Amino acid sequence: MAGRIPQHFIDELLSRTDVVDIVDAYVPLKKGGKNHQACCPFHEEKTPSFTVSQQKQFYHCFGCGANGSAISFLMEYLHMDFVEAIEDLASRAGMEIPREAAVFSQSNNQSSELYELMEMATSFYAKQLRKHSQADSVISYLKGRGISGEIAAEFELGFAPPGWDSLMGELGGSDNASKRLLKIGAVIENDNGGYYDRFRNRLTFPIRDQRGRAIGMGGRVLDDSKPKYLNSPETPIFHKGRELYGLYQARKALKDIGNLFVVEGYMDVIALAQFGIRNAVASLGTAATPEHLEKMFRITNKVVFCFDGDEAGKKAAWRGLENSLPLLKDDKQVYFMFLPEGEDPDTFVRNKGKDAFLDTNLQLPLSEYLFNYLSEGMDLTSPEDQASMAKVTLPFIGKLSSAPALTSILLRKLTGITRIPGDELNQQLEEYRKTGTVNSPLRNVNKQAIRNTGQQSLLTESIKLLLRKPELALDDSLESKLAEIKINGIEFLVEIVKYIQSNPNTTIAGITENYRDREKIRQRLIELAPSESQYAADDNFSDENLRESFLSSLEKLKEKTNQSKLHAFGNLSSTEELTDKMKNELRSLGNNRENSENDSTET
Repeated sequence: MAGRIPQHFIDELLSRTDVVDIVDAYVPLKKGGKNHQACCPFHEEKTPSFTVSQQKQFYHCFGCGANGSAISFLMEYLHMDFVEAIEDLASRAGMEIPREAAVFSQSNNQSSELYELMEMATSFYAKQLRKHSQADSVISYLKGRGISGEIAAEFELGFAPPGWDSLMGELGGSDNASKRLLKIGAVIENDNGGYYDRFRNRLTFPIRDQRGRAIGMGGRVLDDSKPKYLNSPETPIFHKGRELYGLYQARKALKDIGNLFVVEGYMDVIALAQFGIRNAVASLGTAATPEHLEKMFRITNKVVFCFDGDEAGKKAAWRGLENSLPLLKDDKQVYFMFLPEGEDPDTFVRNKGKDAFLDTNLQLPLSEYLFNYLSEGMDLTSPEDQASMAKVTLPFIGKLSSAPALTSILLRKLTGITRIPGDELNQQLEEYRKTGTVNSPLRNVNKQAIRNTGQQSLLTESIKLLLRKPELALDDSLESKLAEIKINGIEFLVEIVKYIQSNPNTTIAGITENYRDREKIRQRLIELAPSESQYAADDNFSDENLRESFLSSLEKLKEKTNQSKLHAFGNLSSTEELTDKMKNELRSLGNNRENSENDSTET
């Protein structure tokens, strides 16, 4: 804002504004005596306790205590800031806001023109979906995805015709008009100074801000063209790091938003809406930013990130977690929901229904996801990995500057996992917040175990055996055995196995040369390769002996994985109740362990 808005203007603006008209535009009011009444828009209720007084120009809810003026209502209901609320009311009243600098007014007028132009583009594409001769394929696509005409109309879906100048021909009648279309990202300038439509032969998705203004556009191809999805570029009125697709529709459809689902795409939002799940939004081709999260936390106390279970989905979820931590408060919650492989919210809700999607058992709380992610591949029975776990986890806990209760809970959980005293972890946390670094808190770990780390690990032994006899990687049962091992470094063993399987006649030289561009790894493999004396000893160590040793080492690695899981479940059960799925897995692990012990006893 350039310049302060004078108080006398605000007073005059309120004198020309009727709070009844403002509220009634969003919440239908009924006259009851001197006042107007409705069910409160700020909390769920069946009997109206929300009153608006025309005489006092004030609203008040006797249920939740919400109250204020027309300005307050716009700020609370539409989540505007103060200046936006003043601008909105001034526009309704036909008043010009006095400012110290005229630059702002000029900029504001230009923005208004751009909003109007984007609205016209939105209407144009919506009309093409209804009337264009080539729109049948888009309509068939939407019907095939189960999207009704009502939902398509609510989200203002449209069709960008295949021509290069469909929108240009409609709205770009002059050079100035074309430049304005360029400014909102609806057209692209070519090398000759001409313009052509950005969106061609695509299903279009208008993007609206919280105030309902058209600010951008998304488009999806229906053939194999690339890119599959195309978004408006950054413009004076559209910033994808701030906006969430579907938020405007969610706020229109729901009085009270208990939680928000964050999904990946336009069609996910629309498909969920089709099944009555109206509280879904999508980040626009980017991970959820701090601005996104701030916007969501102003509306709800619970955000659920819902992504595909593939690598891209996990990365997006993790970035969402990282951006959430500094904004979390003890009354704000973040959950993570990973769908089965091959599923997205659209296919999941169509195949399994609304209730299955809303099943909270699918949702992991931030604390659980944080510890699961950071401990992946670690053996938490190992003192070294316990120390590593503390070192990698404390910086994330350190970002929780406004959630003291959650911080305490996470530290207790970390103590249970690492066996490091809480006061020591607290001390390390404070040190991190001051210096930005964490020193490994090792005072409480088993020192004797650390001194014994010179012994060859099972993983190292497995790699040595592979180098000694590469044919061991060709065992048919190997893939399933490796899949059951979740130990830090197992990825490297799997990588070597896959290389040998792709090159079954390879030798030690071939394996080490495969890592020529990763010199440290190559040198380590050379160190692990059998010496001349070991080759000579092979005469006394049969192929079957080598195979048995290799499979035995893998079995022991699997047992370490199970021990780590049992340990983690034990720690978890001391602080919270296990889910049915966890209990079943715990029983299975216990049975496997008992069977393993019986086998060793019989042997």
